[in-house]
Amino acid sequence: MTDRKRVAVEEKIKILADVREKYSGVVTALYDEGALIELKALPIGDFLCSSRAVVEVKRPSDFVSSIIDGRLLRQLKEMKENFEKPVIIIEGTGEQDLYSIRNVHPNAIRGMLAAIAVSYGIPIIYSKNPKDTAGFLLAIAKREKEANAPEPSLHNQKPATLAEKQEYVVASLPGIEVKLARALLEKFGSVAEVISATEEHLQKVELIGPKKATEIRKVIDSEYRQAAGSWAK
Repeated sequence: MTDRKRVAVEEKIKILADVREKYSGVVTALYDEGALIELKALPIGDFLCSSRAVVEVKRPSDFVSSIIDGRLLRQLKEMKENFEKPVIIIEGTGEQDLYSIRNVHPNAIRGMLAAIAVSYGIPIIYSKNPKDTAGFLLAIAKREKEANAPEPSLHNQKPATLAEKQEYVVASLPGIEVKLARALLEKFGSVAEVISATEEHLQKVELIGPKKATEIRKVIDSEYRQAAGSWAK
């Protein structure tokens, strides 16, 4: 890679997007704006704009549905516990349009909006469409980059429960994301059994082929030698 190309890549805004957002239109709009997008199975939120800024995007019907089934309260709690700067974006509607969905009493919606802003201290942004949402995400990511916040990474999320800590350890292996870490733990039963699994056994887990299995074993079995310019300073 030439110096010019390397600088161009480094200057790009990096955002992690949940794989479920792939066809939402937001990811396409971010690509069009020149952002560096990585699709991941995010355990919390829909977009990571830095190590500390997570964004949950709600379309009007999903926002109201998540109030009814209690999902929104759980998501708010997880965002607040794991990130310094959580944000809610409600896309595709004005504030007044939320009250016409699913015959939910306006006071219930007002109460939730108040809880998000006051009880949880999470800002709410209203966007017109996916392109507008992408614009807000870029603005958040740029501000975080200017503040020298670390780039978004799944490993910046704080594991709380024993299961999350186990997933965190396994997800640090090469090519392993949270969803695949869970599959490995379900297959082998413990972190120790995952670590001791042979290449042949690793390949029995879906999405782990020979190349990935070899790389995992290489990381586990190779003698440690710290290289000059190590990532950890």
